[in-house]
Amino acid sequence: MKKYLVTGGAGFIGSHLCDYLLDRGHKVVVVDNFNAYYDVEIKERNVGSNLDNPNYKLYRGDIRDIDFLKKIFQDEKIDAVINLAAMAGIRPSLENPMLYEEVNIRGLMNLLELSKANGINKFIQASSSSVYGNNKKVPFKETAVVDFAISPYAATKKSGEVMGHVYHYLYNIDMIQLRFFTVYGPRQRPDLAIHKFTGMITAGEAIPFYGDGTTQRDYTYIDDIIDGIVKSIRYLENNDNVYEIFNLGESHTISLKEMVGTIEEELGIEAKINRQPMQPGDVEKTYADISKAKEILGYNPKTEFKDGIRKFVQWYRENNS
Repeated sequence: MKKYLVTGGAGFIGSHLCDYLLDRGHKVVVVDNFNAYYDVEIKERNVGSNLDNPNYKLYRGDIRDIDFLKKIFQDEKIDAVINLAAMAGIRPSLENPMLYEEVNIRGLMNLLELSKANGINKFIQASSSSVYGNNKKVPFKETAVVDFAISPYAATKKSGEVMGHVYHYLYNIDMIQLRFFTVYGPRQRPDLAIHKFTGMITAGEAIPFYGDGTTQRDYTYIDDIIDGIVKSIRYLENNDNVYEIFNLGESHTISLKEMVGTIEEELGIEAKINRQPMQPGDVEKTYADISKAKEILGYNPKTEFKDGIRKFVQWYRENNS
Protein backbone atom coordinates (compact mmCIF):
# COMPACT_ATOMS: atom_id res chain seq x y z
CA MET A 1 0.00 0.00 0.00
CA LYS A 2 1.30 3.44 -1.01
CA LYS A 3 0.21 6.94 -0.09
CA TYR A 4 -0.08 9.35 -3.01
CA LEU A 5 -0.53 13.12 -2.95
CA VAL A 6 -2.80 14.05 -5.85
CA THR A 7 -3.12 17.78 -6.42
CA GLY A 8 -6.16 18.82 -8.41
CA GLY A 9 -7.68 15.59 -7.14
CA ALA A 10 -11.26 16.91 -7.24
CA GLY A 11 -11.03 17.72 -10.94
CA PHE A 12 -11.79 15.69 -14.04
CA ILE A 13 -8.59 13.66 -14.39
CA GLY A 14 -7.66 13.83 -10.72
CA SER A 15 -10.91 12.37 -9.40
CA HIS A 16 -10.73 9.44 -11.82
CA LEU A 17 -7.14 8.77 -10.74
CA CYS A 18 -8.12 8.85 -7.06
CA ASP A 19 -10.94 6.37 -7.69
CA TYR A 20 -8.52 4.02 -9.43
CA LEU A 21 -5.90 4.19 -6.66
CA LEU A 22 -8.45 3.75 -3.87
CA ASP A 23 -10.01 0.77 -5.62
CA ARG A 24 -6.62 -0.91 -5.46
CA GLY A 25 -6.15 -0.31 -1.76
CA HIS A 26 -3.82 2.69 -1.82
CA LYS A 27 -4.10 5.80 0.33
CA VAL A 28 -4.80 9.11 -1.37
CA VAL A 29 -4.21 12.62 -0.08
CA VAL A 30 -5.99 15.22 -2.22
CA VAL A 31 -5.25 18.93 -2.47
CA ASP A 32 -7.75 21.02 -4.39
CA ASN A 33 -8.82 24.64 -4.02
CA PHE A 34 -12.31 24.15 -5.52
CA ASN A 35 -11.92 27.40 -7.43
CA ALA A 36 -14.70 28.93 -9.48
CA TYR A 37 -13.05 28.24 -12.85
CA TYR A 38 -15.77 25.66 -13.24
CA ASP A 39 -18.84 24.93 -11.15
CA VAL A 40 -17.75 24.04 -7.61
CA GLU A 41 -20.73 21.68 -7.31
CA ILE A 42 -19.19 19.50 -10.02
CA LYS A 43 -16.04 19.03 -7.97
CA GLU A 44 -18.11 18.34 -4.86
CA ARG A 45 -19.84 15.52 -6.76
CA ASN A 46 -16.48 14.23 -7.99
CA VAL A 47 -15.19 13.71 -4.45
CA GLY A 48 -18.48 12.88 -2.72
CA SER A 49 -18.31 9.11 -2.97
CA ASN A 50 -14.83 9.00 -1.40
CA LEU A 51 -15.26 11.27 1.62
CA ASP A 52 -16.15 8.37 3.94
CA ASN A 53 -13.28 6.19 2.73
CA PRO A 54 -10.64 5.92 5.51
CA ASN A 55 -7.91 5.79 2.86
CA TYR A 56 -8.97 9.17 1.43
CA LYS A 57 -8.10 12.56 2.88
CA LEU A 58 -9.13 15.85 1.31
CA TYR A 59 -7.38 19.17 1.95
CA ARG A 60 -9.11 22.24 0.55
CA GLY A 61 -6.44 24.77 -0.33
CA ASP A 62 -4.17 26.29 -2.95
CA ILE A 63 -0.79 25.04 -4.14
CA ARG A 64 0.36 28.69 -4.18
CA ASP A 65 0.09 28.68 -0.36
CA ILE A 66 3.34 27.09 0.77
CA ASP A 67 2.47 27.27 4.48
CA PHE A 68 -0.72 25.30 3.79
CA LEU A 69 1.30 22.72 1.85
CA LYS A 70 4.05 22.48 4.48
CA LYS A 71 1.65 21.13 7.08
CA ILE A 72 0.38 18.45 4.67
CA PHE A 73 3.91 17.31 3.84
CA GLN A 74 4.76 17.23 7.55
CA ASP A 75 1.61 15.38 8.64
CA GLU A 76 1.31 12.86 5.80
CA LYS A 77 3.91 10.23 4.96
CA ILE A 78 3.70 10.72 1.20
CA ASP A 79 5.36 8.24 -1.14
CA ALA A 80 4.89 10.16 -4.39
CA VAL A 81 3.42 13.41 -5.74
CA ILE A 82 1.13 13.54 -8.78
CA ASN A 83 0.65 17.22 -9.63
CA LEU A 84 -2.48 17.66 -11.72
CA ALA A 85 -3.42 21.03 -10.22
CA ALA A 86 -3.22 23.93 -12.67
CA MET A 87 -5.03 26.88 -14.13
CA ALA A 88 -6.36 25.28 -17.30
CA GLY A 89 -7.57 26.70 -20.58
CA ILE A 90 -5.71 28.30 -23.45
CA ARG A 91 -8.05 31.21 -24.18
CA PRO A 92 -8.47 32.32 -20.54
CA SER A 93 -4.68 32.36 -20.19
CA LEU A 94 -4.53 35.15 -22.76
CA GLU A 95 -6.76 37.26 -20.52
CA ASN A 96 -4.97 36.61 -17.22
CA PRO A 97 -1.43 35.37 -17.87
CA MET A 98 -0.12 36.40 -14.44
CA LEU A 99 -2.56 34.06 -12.69
CA TYR A 100 -1.35 31.19 -14.88
CA GLU A 101 2.24 31.97 -13.95
CA GLU A 102 1.37 32.03 -10.23
CA VAL A 103 -0.46 28.70 -10.19
CA ASN A 104 1.29 26.67 -12.87
CA ILE A 105 4.86 27.72 -12.15
CA ARG A 106 5.01 28.99 -8.55
CA GLY A 107 2.60 26.31 -7.38
CA LEU A 108 4.73 23.60 -8.99
CA MET A 109 7.88 25.05 -7.42
CA ASN A 110 6.25 24.96 -3.98
CA LEU A 111 5.59 21.24 -4.46
CA LEU A 112 9.11 20.61 -5.73
CA GLU A 113 10.67 22.51 -2.82
CA LEU A 114 8.62 20.58 -0.28
CA SER A 115 9.39 17.28 -2.00
CA LYS A 116 13.08 18.13 -1.77
CA ALA A 117 12.78 19.14 1.90
CA ASN A 118 10.85 16.01 2.87
CA GLY A 119 12.86 13.43 0.95
CA ILE A 120 10.11 12.62 -1.57
CA ASN A 121 11.83 11.66 -4.81
CA LYS A 122 8.99 10.35 -7.01
CA PHE A 123 7.08 13.06 -8.86
CA ILE A 124 4.67 13.13 -11.80
CA GLN A 125 3.81 16.43 -13.44
CA ALA A 126 0.95 17.08 -15.83
CA SER A 127 2.19 18.85 -18.92
CA SER A 128 0.19 19.41 -22.11
CA SER A 129 0.16 18.84 -25.85
CA SER A 130 -0.11 22.63 -26.14
CA VAL A 131 3.68 22.89 -25.67
CA TYR A 132 4.07 21.77 -29.31
CA GLY A 133 2.36 24.94 -30.61
CA ASN A 134 1.85 24.86 -34.36
CA ASN A 135 4.66 22.39 -34.93
CA LYS A 136 4.46 21.32 -38.56
CA LYS A 137 6.09 17.93 -38.14
CA VAL A 138 3.48 15.36 -37.16
CA PRO A 139 2.90 13.20 -35.28
CA PHE A 140 4.48 15.14 -32.40
CA LYS A 141 7.49 13.42 -30.87
CA GLU A 142 8.83 14.17 -27.40
CA THR A 143 12.19 15.07 -28.99
CA ALA A 144 10.66 17.95 -31.00
CA VAL A 145 11.79 21.49 -30.24
CA VAL A 146 9.02 23.11 -28.18
CA ASP A 147 10.37 26.66 -27.84
CA PHE A 148 7.54 28.33 -29.74
CA ALA A 149 4.49 28.35 -27.49
CA ILE A 150 1.50 30.37 -28.72
CA SER A 151 -0.34 30.86 -25.41
CA PRO A 152 0.63 31.70 -21.83
CA TYR A 153 -0.88 28.37 -20.73
CA ALA A 154 1.43 26.46 -23.08
CA ALA A 155 4.42 28.54 -21.93
CA THR A 156 3.74 27.69 -18.27
CA LYS A 157 3.59 23.99 -19.10
CA LYS A 158 6.90 24.13 -20.95
CA SER A 159 8.37 26.03 -17.99
CA GLY A 160 7.17 23.26 -15.69
CA GLU A 161 9.04 20.67 -17.74
CA VAL A 162 12.25 22.71 -17.56
CA MET A 163 11.94 23.40 -13.83
CA GLY A 164 11.21 19.73 -13.22
CA HIS A 165 14.48 18.80 -14.87
CA VAL A 166 16.34 21.24 -12.61
CA TYR A 167 15.03 19.48 -9.50
CA HIS A 168 15.77 16.08 -10.98
CA TYR A 169 19.34 17.08 -11.82
CA LEU A 170 20.15 18.92 -8.59
CA TYR A 171 18.12 16.97 -6.03
CA ASN A 172 17.68 13.48 -7.54
CA ILE A 173 13.91 13.71 -7.79
CA ASP A 174 12.77 11.03 -10.22
CA MET A 175 10.26 12.66 -12.49
CA ILE A 176 7.90 11.97 -15.37
CA GLN A 177 6.28 14.79 -17.33
CA LEU A 178 3.08 13.73 -19.12
CA ARG A 179 1.91 15.64 -22.16
CA PHE A 180 -1.84 15.04 -22.20
CA PHE A 181 -3.67 15.24 -25.52
CA THR A 182 -7.27 16.63 -25.33
CA VAL A 183 -8.75 14.42 -22.63
CA TYR A 184 -12.49 13.73 -22.67
CA GLY A 185 -15.02 11.43 -21.02
CA PRO A 186 -17.32 11.39 -17.96
CA ARG A 187 -16.72 14.34 -15.59
CA GLN A 188 -15.05 16.40 -18.32
CA ARG A 189 -15.05 20.12 -17.53
CA PRO A 190 -18.19 21.77 -18.96
CA ASP A 191 -16.17 24.49 -20.72
CA LEU A 192 -14.40 21.96 -22.92
CA ALA A 193 -15.72 21.41 -26.43
CA ILE A 194 -17.24 17.93 -26.23
CA HIS A 195 -19.09 18.64 -22.98
CA LYS A 196 -20.06 22.15 -24.05
CA PHE A 197 -21.29 21.08 -27.49
CA THR A 198 -23.27 18.14 -26.09
CA GLY A 199 -25.11 20.47 -23.74
CA MET A 200 -25.77 23.13 -26.35
CA ILE A 201 -26.94 20.70 -29.04
CA THR A 202 -29.25 19.03 -26.52
CA ALA A 203 -30.69 22.43 -25.59
CA GLY A 204 -31.16 23.45 -29.23
CA GLU A 205 -28.56 26.22 -28.97
CA ALA A 206 -26.12 27.13 -31.73
CA ILE A 207 -22.60 25.89 -31.03
CA PRO A 208 -19.54 28.13 -31.67
CA PHE A 209 -17.74 26.61 -34.65
CA TYR A 210 -14.28 28.11 -35.06
CA GLY A 211 -12.74 28.19 -38.52
CA ASP A 212 -13.76 25.90 -41.37
CA GLY A 213 -13.96 22.69 -39.30
CA THR A 214 -10.65 21.24 -40.48
CA THR A 215 -8.71 21.81 -37.27
CA GLN A 216 -7.77 18.46 -35.73
CA ARG A 217 -7.29 17.12 -32.22
CA ASP A 218 -5.93 13.89 -30.85
CA TYR A 219 -8.81 13.16 -28.44
CA THR A 220 -7.85 10.83 -25.58
CA TYR A 221 -10.44 9.01 -23.50
CA ILE A 222 -10.11 9.36 -19.73
CA ASP A 223 -9.58 5.63 -19.09
CA ASP A 224 -6.58 5.64 -21.41
CA ILE A 225 -5.12 8.70 -19.66
CA ILE A 226 -5.50 7.03 -16.26
CA ASP A 227 -3.80 3.93 -17.66
CA GLY A 228 -0.86 6.09 -18.75
CA ILE A 229 -0.59 7.86 -15.39
CA VAL A 230 -0.72 4.60 -13.44
CA LYS A 231 1.92 3.01 -15.64
CA SER A 232 4.08 6.11 -15.13
CA ILE A 233 3.74 5.72 -11.35
CA ARG A 234 4.81 2.09 -11.60
CA TYR A 235 7.77 2.98 -13.79
CA LEU A 236 8.96 5.60 -11.32
CA GLU A 237 8.62 3.21 -8.40
CA ASN A 238 10.60 0.50 -10.17
CA ASN A 239 13.41 2.70 -11.52
CA ASP A 240 15.90 5.28 -10.28
CA ASN A 241 17.52 8.30 -11.90
CA VAL A 242 14.46 8.97 -14.07
CA TYR A 243 13.57 12.10 -15.98
CA GLU A 244 11.24 11.35 -18.88
CA ILE A 245 8.65 13.14 -20.98
CA PHE A 246 5.83 11.07 -22.47
CA ASN A 247 3.00 11.86 -24.84
CA LEU A 248 -0.33 10.39 -23.71
CA GLY A 249 -2.74 10.44 -26.64
CA GLU A 250 -4.59 8.06 -28.93
CA SER A 251 -2.31 8.81 -31.92
CA HIS A 252 -5.38 9.40 -34.07
CA THR A 253 -6.74 12.77 -35.14
CA ILE A 254 -10.37 13.88 -35.37
CA SER A 255 -11.41 17.07 -37.17
CA LEU A 256 -13.76 19.59 -35.58
CA LYS A 257 -16.33 18.75 -38.23
CA GLU A 258 -16.03 15.02 -37.49
CA MET A 259 -16.23 15.60 -33.74
CA VAL A 260 -19.49 17.55 -34.07
CA GLY A 261 -20.89 14.93 -36.44
CA THR A 262 -20.13 12.12 -34.00
CA ILE A 263 -21.92 13.95 -31.18
CA GLU A 264 -24.88 14.66 -33.49
CA GLU A 265 -25.13 11.01 -34.41
CA GLU A 266 -25.00 9.83 -30.79
CA LEU A 267 -27.56 12.41 -29.62
CA GLY A 268 -29.80 11.98 -32.66
CA ILE A 269 -29.96 15.79 -32.97
CA GLU A 270 -28.61 18.03 -35.74
CA ALA A 271 -26.41 20.83 -34.43
CA LYS A 272 -27.08 24.48 -35.09
CA ILE A 273 -23.82 26.11 -36.14
CA ASN A 274 -22.55 29.58 -35.23
CA ARG A 275 -19.50 30.01 -37.44
CA GLN A 276 -16.69 32.11 -36.00
CA PRO A 277 -13.08 32.88 -36.94
CA MET A 278 -10.17 30.92 -35.48
CA GLN A 279 -9.31 32.09 -31.98
CA PRO A 280 -5.90 33.43 -30.86
CA GLY A 281 -3.82 30.75 -29.16
CA ASP A 282 -5.64 27.83 -30.81
CA VAL A 283 -3.40 25.35 -32.60
CA GLU A 284 -4.29 23.84 -35.97
CA LYS A 285 -3.58 20.22 -35.06
CA THR A 286 -2.52 18.00 -32.19
CA TYR A 287 -1.29 14.52 -33.00
CA ALA A 288 0.69 12.34 -30.58
CA ASP A 289 3.48 9.97 -31.43
CA ILE A 290 3.03 7.50 -28.56
CA SER A 291 5.74 5.03 -29.54
CA LYS A 292 7.96 6.05 -26.60
CA ALA A 293 5.17 5.59 -24.04
CA LYS A 294 4.29 2.24 -25.60
CA GLU A 295 7.86 1.00 -25.51
CA ILE A 296 8.87 2.20 -22.04
CA LEU A 297 5.60 2.27 -20.09
CA GLY A 298 3.55 -0.33 -21.93
CA TYR A 299 0.95 2.36 -22.60
CA ASN A 300 -1.75 1.07 -24.92
CA PRO A 301 -4.83 3.27 -25.51
CA LYS A 302 -7.89 1.24 -26.46
CA THR A 303 -10.89 3.56 -26.79
CA GLU A 304 -12.15 4.41 -30.26
CA PHE A 305 -13.49 7.97 -30.51
CA LYS A 306 -17.03 6.90 -31.38
CA ASP A 307 -17.13 4.55 -28.37
CA GLY A 308 -15.77 7.28 -26.11
CA ILE A 309 -18.44 9.73 -27.26
CA ARG A 310 -21.13 7.10 -26.67
CA LYS A 311 -19.91 6.61 -23.09
CA PHE A 312 -19.71 10.35 -22.52
CA VAL A 313 -23.21 11.02 -23.84
CA GLN A 314 -24.59 8.23 -21.66
CA TRP A 315 -22.94 9.82 -18.61
CA TYR A 316 -24.15 13.28 -19.64
CA ARG A 317 -27.76 12.12 -19.91
CA GLU A 318 -27.62 10.32 -16.57
CA ASN A 319 -26.31 13.45 -14.85
CA ASN A 320 -28.38 16.10 -16.63
CA SER A 321 -31.84 14.58 -16.77
